[in-house]
This record gives sequence, structure tokens and C-alpha cells, in this order.
Amino acid sequence: MALDLPTPLTPLNIGTRGSPLALAQAHETRERLARAFDLPFEAFTIVVIKTTGDKIIDRPLKDIGGKGLFTREIEDDLLAGKIDIAVHSMKDMPTIQPEGLLLDTYLPREDVRDAFISPRAKGLDDLPAGTVVGTSSLRRRAQLKLQRPDLEVVEFRGNLQTRLMKLEQGVAEATFLAMAGLNRLGMDEVPKTPIEADTMLPAVAQGAIGIERRMNDARIAEMLEAIHDKPTGQRLAAERAFLEALDGSCETPIAGLADLEGSEMHLRGEILRPDGSEALEDAVRCPVEDGAQAGREMAQRLLERAGEGFFDWR
Repeated sequence: MALDLPTPLTPLNIGTRGSPLALAQAHETRERLARAFDLPFEAFTIVVIKTTGDKIIDRPLKDIGGKGLFTREIEDDLLAGKIDIAVHSMKDMPTIQPEGLLLDTYLPREDVRDAFISPRAKGLDDLPAGTVVGTSSLRRRAQLKLQRPDLEVVEFRGNLQTRLMKLEQGVAEATFLAMAGLNRLGMDEVPKTPIEADTMLPAVAQGAIGIERRMNDARIAEMLEAIHDKPTGQRLAAERAFLEALDGSCETPIAGLADLEGSEMHLRGEILRPDGSEALEDAVRCPVEDGAQAGREMAQRLLERAGEGFFDWR
């Protein structure tokens, strides 16, 4: 039976947040689908959905509900049939989806690294003691305090453009952004220094775009299969299994990265005390197909080393 493809009269609705980066990711998804099936862009409608996480930007995520604040309204519309697919930044996604939804399509992964951003300094070593650095990420905050406990860290919520504006206004002297976001928006003019993963291990799934669908929608599943990037899926299976086994949330500083080397996977993980006073690391090499199990086992080893109360604020 021929696949029932969308048309300008019966378009496929793509749900997304409304930030410039989220829209860029939705447009990339549309372009890949249009190219895969030789369809006009008019066969797809991009539907902007404002989430609670977008509306409340004056408090840390850990104080208002965590990662789900960036997905809940979008997933509600997906379940209700108001949209056909949802496009997400995977580092924002909880490890468990609502009943009836499935996240099994990933676009090719962008640069996974963090970028150090400052109008006056090239890197952390250039910052004098007491310099104010802005970040809303508990992971980045903890990693920063581990390396430079002499710096002051302030809350820096908002989309990429908002954080750059705060930097210009002098709210902080430096911040961190994901290289992936800067690249997807073509922001070559932003003064940045990429930070290698050996220095600052990135967030789990950083640089990856995921596409969520209804579990029983066979038509959409077949369409999405045409644009799924298998290597990204293999890497995220290991990283997200690691995160899930740690019960990772916006209240727990966790980093993880899987790299593929032929038929083998190199998986690294890190957990930190929220105040940055201690970090525990682990790494393993395994067959690619064993990545998820390796992630769960790595998490268990780190939890055993950490002991009770490791993630508590001191």
C-alpha cells in the first residue's frame, strides 16, 4: 500500500517551541522530510507551542519542575492530535515519555561541545578571581566551580539570544552555550572558544534533535524512518540509559557522552556534587549494541561510589 503523504491541503503539523533555535530545528526537520519524499515545504506546517519553561525565566529549572516544563504542553497537543510530530532538543527531554508517545527518530548530531563565551576573555584561565559567570545549567555550574572555585556564578535563564543580551548588558562577564545551537543558527560572529569534552564533558544528548510521535501512528513512523540517523540513535541509547539509571533531572549535575569507533562504543560519564566540590567519572568501551546496558552499569558503579546524599546541596 502506498504511503499517504501530506500535501499543502492536508499538511503534516510539526510542533515546536518558539525560540529561534527551536524553530531552526523544526525547519531542519521539515527540510529533511520534504527532501526524503520530494514534497514541497507547503506540505508541512510548523506549529509554535509556548511551554511553561518558556514563560517562567526568572527562576532556576530545579525550582519550578525541571525538564518536563519544556515539553509538557507540546506532548499534550501531540496526544490530542493537534500536531503530528514534535521536534525537541534532546538534552531537554526527560528519559521517560508519556504513555502513548514514542521518541525513536534522531537527526544527525551536531557538535557536542560547550562553548565558552566572553567579550573580553578567551577561556576560563583568563578570568580573574571573583569574575561573575552566568549559567542556568547545574552541570555547567558544578563543572565550573570544580575547576575555578574562585569565580562567582549567577543564574542565567533564557534562550540563546537572551543570554547573549545579558552578557552584553554586563550581568556577567562570561557564560557557556552549546556549540550545536550556535552552529545551527549560523552565529559565527559570536566570540567563542569550544571546550573539549576532556575538559568539560557535555550534557547527555547535547547536540541532538529528537522527533516524538504517537506510538500507534504507523504512517508517521514510516515517514520518520526515512530521516532517522542510526549512529545518533545508538549513541543516545547509551547516554539516556545512563541518565535514566541515575534518575537524572535538572536537580542533578550529570554529564555523559558516547562516541562510536567502528563497531565499538566509548562511553564516558560524570556526576558532580551540586556545589562543584567533587566529581566522579567513569568510562567504558563496549560493542555498540551493548551501549544501553553499559550505560546502566556505569550509572550503578558511580552511584555506589557516590554514596547517599551525593547530589544534596551542602
